[in-house]
Amino acid sequence: MGEVSISGAKNAALPILVSSLLTDGLCTFSNVPNLKDIESIKLLLSHLGAKIETDGDVVKIDAGNILNHEAPYDLVRKMRASILVLGPLVARLKKARVSLPGGCAIGARPINLHLKALACLGASIELKHGYVEAYADKLEGSEIYLDIATVTGTENIMMTAVLAEGRTVIHNAAREPEIVALSDVLNKMGADIRGAGTSTITIIGVSSLNPVSVSIIPDRIETGTFMIAAALTGGDIKISGCEPGHLEAVIHKLGLTGTIIKIDGKNIRVQGIDDIASVDLKTLPYPGFPTDMQAQFMVLMSVAGGLSLISETVFENRFIHVSELKRMGADITIAGNSAMVKGVKMLSGAPVMATDLRASASLILAGLVARGKTEVNRIYHLDRGYESLEKKFAGLGAAIKRVKE
Repeated sequence: MGEVSISGAKNAALPILVSSLLTDGLCTFSNVPNLKDIESIKLLLSHLGAKIETDGDVVKIDAGNILNHEAPYDLVRKMRASILVLGPLVARLKKARVSLPGGCAIGARPINLHLKALACLGASIELKHGYVEAYADKLEGSEIYLDIATVTGTENIMMTAVLAEGRTVIHNAAREPEIVALSDVLNKMGADIRGAGTSTITIIGVSSLNPVSVSIIPDRIETGTFMIAAALTGGDIKISGCEPGHLEAVIHKLGLTGTIIKIDGKNIRVQGIDDIASVDLKTLPYPGFPTDMQAQFMVLMSVAGGLSLISETVFENRFIHVSELKRMGADITIAGNSAMVKGVKMLSGAPVMATDLRASASLILAGLVARGKTEVNRIYHLDRGYESLEKKFAGLGAAIKRVKE
C-alpha cells in the first residue's frame, strides 16, 4: 500500500550516456538511475578518456579528450550494452577495438547485425582474439535491412550514421521507447533523425554534434514490476513519475486479470483483487508485451485461477526462473518456448537463486506473496537494473531486507 516513484530507465540511460562520445563538450544527464550497469558504462567511458562527475542522479560527461579506442574485456564482459560504444568510436575516431560482450544468460543475442550494419556504412570489420576491430577512413550513409528488430543494434547504427556522410535508412528498426529517447537526445545534439518509434528510421548525416542537457525517461519495466506487485498482493499502489503510454500491452494484459488500473497523467494507481483471472501471454518486440516483464507476469499467473499459456518469442533461455518458482510451489510445465501455468492457492517461501536480472525481480515478487520466509540469493543481478528495490518495497509495507551473506 502507498506510493512509489519510478527511477530513470536503465535501457534508455545506457545508450544516452554513450552518445556523449559523439560530442567534444560537457553533456549533463539527469534522472540517471544508480545501478551496477550504469557504473559499468561510466567506468568504460572513463577508460576511453571521458571526464565524468556524478552528483545524485545527475551525471556530467565531457568526452572532449577521447583518445583511447579500445574497450577491454575486463570492462565489457559484465554487460552486453557495452557494445554500444562500438558505433560512436568508429564515428568519432574512425577506429574501435571492442571486446565481445557478456551479460545475462538469457539467450544468444548475437552482435552480427551490428557488424553487418557498420560494414554497410563503410567500416572494415575483423574479429581477432575475442575482439571486434573496426576501421573506417570514411563513413557513408546506406540502406540497412535488419533481419531482427534489435534494440542495441538499432541504437548502434543510429549513433554511427549521425556522423556519416549522406542518408542512412534503417529498415525493420526496433520501435522501443528507448529508441525514441535516444533519437530525441541525438536530435537535440544537432542530428537529423526521423521515424524513431516506427520500423523505418531515416538519418541524414551531419559534420558534428553539440553537447546537451537532458533527463532520462522513466523505467517502464520497473513500473510494470510494481504494477504486478500490487496485483499479486491485493495491494493498492500509486506509481508516480512513470510513462503509462510505454506500457499499453502490460496495462491491457493486467486489466484482463481483473486488476483495477487507473491512469492520471504520469501516475498509475493499481488495486489488486482477490480472484485473479488467468490470461494467456506471448512476448513480442515493442509495442507487444515485453520479454522483460514475462517472468514477473508468470508469478501472477502462478496464483491466478485456472490455466494460462505463456509463450516466449524473444529470448530462447528466458524460462530459467521456472525451476526456482517450482521450488516455491508453482505448478508450471515447459514445452519448447511455452510454459503452461496452473494457478495454485498459495506459494510457500523457500531459498531460491536468481539467474538473471528479471528473474531476480520475479523471485522477489513471489516472496512477497508466498507464505513464510523467502531468501533470494545472487541478487547482484538485481542491482544491475533496479534502483533500491528492497527500500521501495519496504516503503510500501513489505517485510523485506537485504542481508550480507
